[in-house]
Amino acid sequence: MEALHTQGIWMAERLQQRTKSHQDSWLLVTHLGDPKAAFLLVFPFTYFFNKRAGVAVIWVAAVTEWLNLVFKWMLFGERPFWWIGESGLFVTKQPQVQQFSSTCETGPGSPSGHAMVTAAAWWVVISSLGSYMYSRTHSLMLSALPYLLYVMMLIAVGLSRIFILAHFPHQVIAGSITGFILGIILSHRVPEGRPLLFFFSLSFGLMFCTVTLHAGLKQLGIDLSWSIPLAKKWCSHAKWIRLDTAPFSSLTRDCGALLGLGLAQYWRPGGFSLPWAARALSLAVSSMGLYHVNRLPLPVQPQGLFYGLFFVKFVLVPQIVMVLVPGLIHLFTHKKKD
Repeated sequence: MEALHTQGIWMAERLQQRTKSHQDSWLLVTHLGDPKAAFLLVFPFTYFFNKRAGVAVIWVAAVTEWLNLVFKWMLFGERPFWWIGESGLFVTKQPQVQQFSSTCETGPGSPSGHAMVTAAAWWVVISSLGSYMYSRTHSLMLSALPYLLYVMMLIAVGLSRIFILAHFPHQVIAGSITGFILGIILSHRVPEGRPLLFFFSLSFGLMFCTVTLHAGLKQLGIDLSWSIPLAKKWCSHAKWIRLDTAPFSSLTRDCGALLGLGLAQYWRPGGFSLPWAARALSLAVSSMGLYHVNRLPLPVQPQGLFYGLFFVKFVLVPQIVMVLVPGLIHLFTHKKKD
């Protein structure tokens, strides 16, 4: 692994030097590839075009990110920004690289969560779009265009993670392939029509099992939080260390979104039937609502309170998109017609 990591560092150096003028573009791509973007951006945009695909996006994203957390705990992957210093291999020749505000994630590095969740969630969108285009045009060439876009997007997200020193090349490749496979599998197992108890049990079951695993292994001397001190030690700026990038933030986001999905389907099975104009309005209002919910400041101490509120925040996401906003739009347009 040492040789693989070393080559990854030199690749990141070359990428930074040769594409330095595109720094802002790389940072934008890495933000768009953030797992939370699947919940806050991809999910609402997809849902108001195709309800089943929208539900599939949030389902696939949540399960994939949870699996990513488990894989990271199993693989103990390093991250470039701390491995440069910890390895002791660059004493005489330091790589000319820099960190960014998105670099200092505190979880282990393998496989890349950005690449894995992007590959899984966007597969739902791209495959649905490809099927729709083929049903309309019966042209293999035209229906293949979304898949070409999908590959280009995965490459861009992967390179952006290498550029900012968040991941090694092999980690983004592993994340992309794993996410692609999970996207195919999970998109055929969307829990539509399931009772609320299923989502309640799944959400709290995943959380309980994960927390128990973490605590149990810690008692055996295996600290799954080993990466957090390294991130704090080698990050260029302390303010770049954010609690919302910690492993347990991913866990609470996924469990919250799954419970929220169950609640939304419980309150309004089948959702609201809206014309295209009302859907566009619902998308705009939902996007603004999610933007403000995401920006709500949460207290970082005590951490239990932070994680609890973070959980609630993502329980609200499906409620806003699937129930609250389209319900209000439906009520408003229905009254207007009368």
